[in-house]
Amino acid sequence: SNWFCLLIRRLLQVVSPGVTAAMLRSYSLDVSAPLLRTQGYVDGRWVSAASVFPVLDPATGQEIARVADCGAAEAKQAVDAAYKAFQSWKRSTAKERSILLRKWFDLLTLHKEDLARLITFESGKPLKESLAEVTYSASFLEWFSEEARRVYGDIVPSPLRDRRIFLLKQPVGVASIITPWNFPSAMITRKVGAALAAGCTVVVKPAEDTPLSALALAELAEQAGIPAGVFNVVPCSREETPAVGQVLCTDPLVAKISFTGSTATGKVLLKMAADTVKKVSMELGGHAPFIVFDSADVDRAVSGAMASKFRNSGQTCVCSNRFLVQSGIYDRFVEKLGRAMDAELRMGHGSDPQTTQGPLINQRAADKVEQQVSDAVSRGASVLRGGKRLHGSFMEPTLLVDVSTDMLCTKEETFGPLVPVLRFSTEEEALAIANASNVGLAGYVYSQDVSQIWRVSERLEVGIVGVNEGLLSTPEASFGGVKESGLGSEGSRYGINEYLELKYMCLGNLEP
Repeated sequence: SNWFCLLIRRLLQVVSPGVTAAMLRSYSLDVSAPLLRTQGYVDGRWVSAASVFPVLDPATGQEIARVADCGAAEAKQAVDAAYKAFQSWKRSTAKERSILLRKWFDLLTLHKEDLARLITFESGKPLKESLAEVTYSASFLEWFSEEARRVYGDIVPSPLRDRRIFLLKQPVGVASIITPWNFPSAMITRKVGAALAAGCTVVVKPAEDTPLSALALAELAEQAGIPAGVFNVVPCSREETPAVGQVLCTDPLVAKISFTGSTATGKVLLKMAADTVKKVSMELGGHAPFIVFDSADVDRAVSGAMASKFRNSGQTCVCSNRFLVQSGIYDRFVEKLGRAMDAELRMGHGSDPQTTQGPLINQRAADKVEQQVSDAVSRGASVLRGGKRLHGSFMEPTLLVDVSTDMLCTKEETFGPLVPVLRFSTEEEALAIANASNVGLAGYVYSQDVSQIWRVSERLEVGIVGVNEGLLSTPEASFGGVKESGLGSEGSRYGINEYLELKYMCLGNLEP
C-alpha cells in the first residue's frame, strides 16, 4: 500500500541520508517492441531456453525483463551455426561485407534513443552517457565497414627467378566473443565489427547483467541483412556461464576467442583455450595512474580527472585509479577537485536528466568500494568528500587524501567513484609508483614540459597514454594493454588483424 511504501522510503532515508527521492522513484523501460528481445539469437532465429533469468535495473533493483537462460546445448547450436555460415561468409567479397556493416551502423544511429534507454536501464549509467555509448558503438561498425576493403596482402620479391612469393590474409573462422556489462553495446561492436569485416562469424556471450543491448544488436543485424549464423547471441545467467564458457572456449570449431573482463577470468579462459591452441585476444583489468606534475595546468588536470574518473561512476577499464600529484601543487589540485565534485556530480537514476552518477552495477561492486574506503581510512587516509554507502548499490563519489601505497585502493582496481590522491616529490618516484603493478592498460600524464611528457610516456608500462587528456577512446586508435592487462589490440587499422591469419603461397617453376 502507499503508506507502507512511504514508511520504507522514510526508513531508508534515515539509514542513508544521501538517498534522494529520485533514487527511490519507480521508473519504467519504454523501448519499441522489436528492440526489446528476450530470447537467444541462433542461426537467424529467436530461440527459447529451458528457463529464464531476470535482468534488474541496478538503480532500483526492479526486474525489467526475463531473458532466455541459454546453456551448453544452445551454445553448441550457435557454434555449429556459425561454423556453417562461415563457409559462405568467408567467400563474400570485402565490398559486400562492407555494405552490410554500413547498413548495421545506419540502423544503430536511427535507433540510438531506444538503444540508449536499454543501456541505462540494464547497466545504470546516465542517459547522456548511454547515448554517447551508442554513438561510440556504431562508430566501430562504420570504421570496420571501411577497413573491410583495406585488408591487403603482400607480393614479396623472390630470391629465385622462377618463383613468386605471395602473403595472403584470410579469416580465422568462428570467433567466440565474451563481453562485459560496463559497455554492453560498444564492447560487442568493437570486436564483432572487426570479425565480420575480416570474414569471420561470431557467437556472442554478453554479461548476465546486460543481455538486452546484445539482443537489440542482433535484431538490428537481422534488419541490416546480416546472413543467418553470422552473428549469434547466447545470453545466460551467472549459473549457466561456466557451461556456456566451456563450449565457447573448447569447442574445436571455434578458432578465436576475444574477451573483455577481469584478469582472473581471462586467465581461466586462456587455460581452456590452450588445449585446442586457439587464437586469443584479451582486454583485461587496469589500474591506471593519473600523474600530475608541478608544471601542469591544474584546471585542465582537474577537468581531466573528472572525465576520466567519474564516467560511468568509475566503472571503466581505463578509469584513473591512482592519482599521483607532485607536492608543489598537491593542495591546490585537491581543493579544486573537491570543488568540481561538489559542483558537477549528481547521483540518481540514469534516466533522470540531472543525473551524472548512477549506481554501481550491483551490491558486490559497492561492497568493494566501501571496503577500499574503510581500509584506507584505517591506514591513515582522510575523507574529504563522500565516503558513504547509500541505498542499494549507490556509492557517494569519494575523495581521499593522505593516501599511501600500502592501501588496498592503490593495489587493486576499484571500479567505482573513488579518488585516492598520493603525494610524490620526483619524476622517478612517480614512475616507480605508477609501474608497481602487474597490469598496464592506461595511464595519464599532465605536464607542460615537453621533454618530461616524452620521458614519462615512454617509460610508463601501459598500452595507452593520455597526455593532458582524460578521454582517449576512439575507433581510429588502438586499444590494448601490456603485462596482465591483456593480449592483442582492438580498434584502429590493427584491430582487424586479430581475426586474420597469414598464409604464404609460393608459385614455383615459372619460365624465366
